[in-house]
Amino acid sequence: MIAAATILLPAYRELRTATVMAGRVVVGRAEAPRWSRYGLDLWLLAGGGAVFWATSRSGYQLVLAPEGVPGISVSYWAFAGPALLWAGSGLLVWRLVELLLGRGRTIVAAMLAPLAGNLATTSAAMLSRRRRPLARSIVLLGLAVAFAASTATFNATYRQQAEVDAQLTNGADVTVSQPPGSTPGPAAAAQLAAVAGVRAAEPIQHRFGYVGTDLQDLYGINPATITRGTSLPDQYFQGGTAVELLGRLAAAPDSILVSAETVNDFQLRPGDLLNLRLPDARTGQLIPVPFHYAGIVTEFPTAPKDSFLVANDAYLAPATGNAAVGAFLVDTGGRDTGAIAGRIQALLGPSATVTDVGTVRGQVGSSLTAVDLAGLTRIELGFALVLAAAGGGLVLALGLAERRRGIAIAVALGARRRHLRRLAASEALVLGGAGLGAGAATGWVLAEMLVAVLTGVFDPPPATIAVPWAYLGVVTALVVGALAVATAVATRPAGRSDIAPPREQV
Repeated sequence: MIAAATILLPAYRELRTATVMAGRVVVGRAEAPRWSRYGLDLWLLAGGGAVFWATSRSGYQLVLAPEGVPGISVSYWAFAGPALLWAGSGLLVWRLVELLLGRGRTIVAAMLAPLAGNLATTSAAMLSRRRRPLARSIVLLGLAVAFAASTATFNATYRQQAEVDAQLTNGADVTVSQPPGSTPGPAAAAQLAAVAGVRAAEPIQHRFGYVGTDLQDLYGINPATITRGTSLPDQYFQGGTAVELLGRLAAAPDSILVSAETVNDFQLRPGDLLNLRLPDARTGQLIPVPFHYAGIVTEFPTAPKDSFLVANDAYLAPATGNAAVGAFLVDTGGRDTGAIAGRIQALLGPSATVTDVGTVRGQVGSSLTAVDLAGLTRIELGFALVLAAAGGGLVLALGLAERRRGIAIAVALGARRRHLRRLAASEALVLGGAGLGAGAATGWVLAEMLVAVLTGVFDPPPATIAVPWAYLGVVTALVVGALAVATAVATRPAGRSDIAPPREQV
């Protein structure tokens, strides 16, 4: 629809209204576009920045998922920020390109000297004369590359965080939960590790304990081996990295990680004594068990979103007289999780609950990451490839084809193919370099903005964005290849003897 509107409508208007009198051109300095005189690009960028500030400030929620309500509410106006930035950056690039090719013509000539040689000044003059259509071409290529880069980066980050969300909810690639009343010990992990496709199985204890009058989940782990069964990113913790806080647990057997809410409620400082009331398996009564505060944990595999505790299983088991394991976290390397879960289920029987991350990924309803964007992603990225190639090679080819009369005159004056190739390559270099550079900068800012706006959607939020270097490399290679082909095709007539004379092009 956009292509039809931008091509068919102007063609229809030309057919109905164009006349010889209307086609007369007054030679002189072209007036700047109205949007440039009024600074529309700066207003769009300012508006995009204002919307981004409003939607990314603390406390703003793009997606609302009220507890108990089978649905979500999305504030779509937050996407106005990236949209305004995309449009404003395109107009700003237009302004800068016209400024560089006009007043900065000597700078362009110096930049083209290694390629164009003694034709650098001539090439810069030609580009300056055509700076307005060339600016439009650069803007088109830049916006296409920006769309490809920002879309691919956001989709890669989305897939990454959807996997993190599913891993956090399920606990690992495959999680085995024991039925109520069963008391398997840590040694049962060896049986699971022997299943075909399993790389490691890590036991995790699950208890309940009172912190004051608040009942919280308590998880007992082996800090030295827990990462064999699951991943623990740094954003799961506060006040240090995952390695640092797990090291604190391993260094002091009675250390414990608590939630930020517990730290605030009890004004805890590192090393403070924290007495928990835990059920004693020997007497069935609650007994006080002393721990020492070692750090803050915000997320943990299989743990709820509210307050919980993480401690050493080697200290927790003898203190409560109970070494039973609540779940086993099974690492499969991310491969064949469904099939391996089926093998484990057949081994343990129907009493155990076996879940795999692939199944849980589509069931996580806490955010938009439960939505599978694979099909939409393929359409978007495929369209971006075509758009980027057309924005580079096709636009350059059409521009050079429109100047066949100029090429014919240059040949009649004695220009060789190498001269035409230098002139065409100079234009391709300016178009490709400026378009790719503007597109990369705009795409990076757009991707950062999209991920920042959608931080509330991801649980937990991404520590860094995922950059799909392979896809971006394909986009760059495709654009460069399209420009090279267009340049080669445009300079082919220079070597033919049947090139049309200038008078036939008038």
